[in-house]
Amino acid sequence: MAEFARSIPQDDISERIQRDREPANASAIVKLALLHAEAEETARLANLLGRTWYVAVALPVLAVLALAFAEPSPTRAIVWGAFVAAGSAAILRCYYRTIDQSFERVALRAFAKDLSPILLYAGFAWGAGAFLVLPAGTTMAAAILFVAVPAIMIAALLRVREAAYLFLAPATFLASFASVLMPFADGALAAGLILIASGAITVAMVYSERGKDIRPAMLTLP
Repeated sequence: MAEFARSIPQDDISERIQRDREPANASAIVKLALLHAEAEETARLANLLGRTWYVAVALPVLAVLALAFAEPSPTRAIVWGAFVAAGSAAILRCYYRTIDQSFERVALRAFAKDLSPILLYAGFAWGAGAFLVLPAGTTMAAAILFVAVPAIMIAALLRVREAAYLFLAPATFLASFASVLMPFADGALAAGLILIASGAITVAMVYSERGKDIRPAMLTLP
């Protein structure tokens, strides 16, 4: 055996050893990369989970401020308040259901998947306030702030661009229609400025993440 080993050129031996090791090394590298990706996803989703509680509290607070400013009839205020409270309650339910499993990736993925339609509903609920709460003749500045402030708040608290999009899109859609149908002051112009302001918020969110290695924490809608 020794003579046979010596008869093989050393270059061939080195090549065979290297060839034999490569699959094992490749497998180890792949496993390490997978573990790193899983840990990164878990941390990202856990951070998202921890911040949703603040959104659930902030939305009703903003709603109370909007009601104080607009002073709608009690019936309209109660109906819209119920819409917003339902969205906030759904976020809290999703949060408390997952918080005890905050480092289990399956539970965190389910949380993110559930949070997407909840935020979409919250956007529609908030946008309904443009019809239920804001009076006819609302100024352009007030109409824009009504949409922009909660969207910026969600983007700042969750730090997830997709989350802000889910809320901002329906809120913008309903508020721009309300500007024309109610109508608000300078209705058509107000509708256009609401769309422009929402577009500016979207561009700002994209620009803020430019050059950063940020992967989306939100999962797609089911």
